[in-house]
Amino acid sequence: MYMNIFVLYFYIMQDNLFDNTEIAFKDKSVFALYRGYIIFKIISFPRIVSFAKFILSFKLIYPLTKLLLKNTILKQFCGGQNEDDCKNLIQDLNSRNVYSILDYSVEGLENELSFEETVSRTLNLIELNTSNNFPFIVFKPTGIGRFDLYKKKSSQAKLSDLEKTEWSKVLSRYDIICDTAQKKNVSVLIDAEESWIQSIIDEIYENLIVKYNSKKAVVYNTVQAYRTDRLEYLKKLYQTFSSTDFHLGIKLVRGAYMEKERQRARFLNYIDPIHKSKNDTDKCFNNCLIFMFENVELFSIFIGSHNEKSNYLALDYINKYNIKKNKVWFSQLYGMSDHISYNLSDKGYNVAKYLPFGPFKGVIPYLFRRAEENTAIEGQTSRELFLYKKEIKRRNYSKL
Repeated sequence: MYMNIFVLYFYIMQDNLFDNTEIAFKDKSVFALYRGYIIFKIISFPRIVSFAKFILSFKLIYPLTKLLLKNTILKQFCGGQNEDDCKNLIQDLNSRNVYSILDYSVEGLENELSFEETVSRTLNLIELNTSNNFPFIVFKPTGIGRFDLYKKKSSQAKLSDLEKTEWSKVLSRYDIICDTAQKKNVSVLIDAEESWIQSIIDEIYENLIVKYNSKKAVVYNTVQAYRTDRLEYLKKLYQTFSSTDFHLGIKLVRGAYMEKERQRARFLNYIDPIHKSKNDTDKCFNNCLIFMFENVELFSIFIGSHNEKSNYLALDYINKYNIKKNKVWFSQLYGMSDHISYNLSDKGYNVAKYLPFGPFKGVIPYLFRRAEENTAIEGQTSRELFLYKKEIKRRNYSKL
């Protein structure tokens, strides 16, 4: 049984590490605290979030909403419109021993020009790593290749001659990014996609392991724990590479396409690939985490989680097995779960914040998805509200 008494004991004896709001909000002004509290209060109501999305569809009031959102939700969750806008924020994070992962959060078009622009922007981000402030870069597979082409390859359908040429270009883009990253001492996080195209991405990842992960984990694949087959995937990956000297980089998350996955399974009448409940997903996430920790000589682990229990579990195994800290990274989204990020960094653990950036029109859909995810995660928004309220009270500015 994976969860043992030692884990529970460690969780209890952590002295409530993530409750320390003084460390979590050390850099926030009183105004920023109130702004954060109000934002999380607003997004705790799903109807308000939906209404705001509806309002934004009207171009006549767009300038007013842009001004409002720029000074509220964008300030809370976004780094800026471009890389230069993010520089001061990156330095602020770094001063707290928190690294940045710049995430261009604008969905591009499905054409060759857009794919090449994604590669170029990713290479530029790698080049920015002059002070080792960017240990990772991230990209979506569908940012450098057509969704339907991935789908066709995943289904093992025969490609036309034109599609074969197109696919060669896609694979070349992976190599250009990974090769440049390796030379600049930056690791690459390959985002996960929908289950019906993920199999070919997993296959690409295995080929990249052989090319780039001989000395350390340069390339990381993303495992979405809400899928029922992901623990088995990790076990198969381990079996394939356990007798080699290669390193397996895995970014573990809960998942981002649940409703889409369920709808497609119902429509096409196949078995839902997603766990039936959040509790089942949480169990899978923790079991994946434990499996990798128990085989940490092979795995380098990137934990993308806002779940306190999962982060405590990771701390337990790091301390239980005296695992080198460079084998494990913790990560949360910018503007969220600061009580986890900053308290971990304060204790010397590796922490990176996902820092979205991009033009206003392009990044707003991303930010609304984050807001909707917050309302969907049981207890997430109420936890944020409690901590903001606690810190405001600690500073004796209010009796909220």
